[in-house]
Amino acid sequence: MIGGKDLGPRTLSAAILAPLVLAITWFGDWPFALIWALAGIAIVYECGTVARVMPRLPSIAIGGAAVLAASAVLAATGSGAGATMICLAGAVLAILIARGRLWAGAGVLCGAVASLPIVALRDTDQLGFVAVLFLYAVVWSTDIGAYFTGRTFGGPKLWPRLSPNKTWSGAVGGALCGMAAGIALLLAAGLVFSPIWVVLGIVLSAVAQSGDLAESAFKRAFGVKDTGSLIPGHGGVLDRLDGFLAAVLLAGLIGFARNDLAPAAGLLLW
Repeated sequence: MIGGKDLGPRTLSAAILAPLVLAITWFGDWPFALIWALAGIAIVYECGTVARVMPRLPSIAIGGAAVLAASAVLAATGSGAGATMICLAGAVLAILIARGRLWAGAGVLCGAVASLPIVALRDTDQLGFVAVLFLYAVVWSTDIGAYFTGRTFGGPKLWPRLSPNKTWSGAVGGALCGMAAGIALLLAAGLVFSPIWVVLGIVLSAVAQSGDLAESAFKRAFGVKDTGSLIPGHGGVLDRLDGFLAAVLLAGLIGFARNDLAPAAGLLLW
């Protein structure tokens, strides 16, 4: 989430990365799958490093290779089941190499969540592009809305032990902003309004905020401030994508549950 003294560097990083991400999202296909596979591999590395998994490099290499292979299978064949099995096998191997450290497998699964559901939702059609933009709008607007409403209204802390700066007012404001931005995006794309979008936007926003808190708990457990330093003002890739991982996982599950052949339609068309 947005932080006070880091606001300048965070804004600059976002100004550089956002157009790049949007362009690759529009293009789709292999460039889109590759950029998210790289994000997944980075998350495998960050999780293994923060959790001090040993031996670090072999377990991280296995996990990263599994994420890359799964992404390639999903992009080439559309087989979500095959990609999932590859990542599960990679997680088990990483745990075995790390002498039973479950964090090694957890890192692989986090990397898989970063790289697979988003590619499945994007697919190759226009609705897939809209579905991904919808997720961007909800999560990014939640982040921004939570910061500014929390700063404006203050009030009781959301969970002081995990994240002392977050407030209930920020959480509610973030959820409302995320929902509104998501609906505005869908309407601008020409979709017919559904009341379910209100619930969907609020739930995805709340889940994104829960993902942020979960990552805060993970870092606190190992006594680190950030999972990395790759993105100025944000920290690591997981620091930037913590809430997005939770939201895209839920969005993917909803989409597949309602339409396993076209998950974007399952997510958006009610």
